[in-house]
Amino acid sequence: MTHGLDITRPPKHLIDALKDIGAATVAGTLGHMGYRNPHMVGPVSQNRRKSIVGPALTLQFLPQRPDLFNEGEYADPETQLHRHVLYHVQEGDVVVVDARGDMSSGVFGDMMSTYFKGRGGAGIVIDGCMRDRPNVEKLDLSLWLRGWTPNYHVQTSIYPNAVNVPIACGGVTVIPGDIIVADDDGVVVLPVVMAEKLIEEAQKHHEWEEFSRAKLMEGGSLQRYYPLHDDARGEYEDWRRATRA
Repeated sequence: MTHGLDITRPPKHLIDALKDIGAATVAGTLGHMGYRNPHMVGPVSQNRRKSIVGPALTLQFLPQRPDLFNEGEYADPETQLHRHVLYHVQEGDVVVVDARGDMSSGVFGDMMSTYFKGRGGAGIVIDGCMRDRPNVEKLDLSLWLRGWTPNYHVQTSIYPNAVNVPIACGGVTVIPGDIIVADDDGVVVLPVVMAEKLIEEAQKHHEWEEFSRAKLMEGGSLQRYYPLHDDARGEYEDWRRATRA
């Protein structure tokens, strides 16, 4: 079992700027920047209209094998490694779990989730399941999961192996400290080194999309306004100056 180092959290101004940019825009902009697949496949929103932006804390599960793991090791709660990722949680953090897509192991339940909320965590993303759904739903947490199960986390075939190490979640590499952007569209992983440029590009995109949306609502030409054709650029610039006046 491995404990990684404490993460380096991204600057707050990046987190704040990204809160106005949805997961779809982040994914699309990353695509244009050469990052082809930043979207996790598997975890889906469990509570509509929730959105989060925050740094990733990571928890890695591996398949059980008898020479490396037996449940007797868990007689002392402090040997339960899945607890330890929660000890690192600060306000606004996102816990991201590689549970190998397992649909029968509940990574966290009611009490762990209550502790997470009390620590001020922003949300939990699991390529797998949680348990205690009736009680967890009362906490109104932001959750992206594959589903729910009555089993506890090592009751079946996986066990927690490492905290705050690089993981794969939903087919995407997640490095501790990466920025997680998640909403009803899904979960996107944003490397911190790409965040400043992405915010700049996404803000440009947002402005012309707002103009194009208004024109399309008026019955305007899709070919002219989405994506914004060069012939409509002057019209957009006039609109932009007028709305900023």
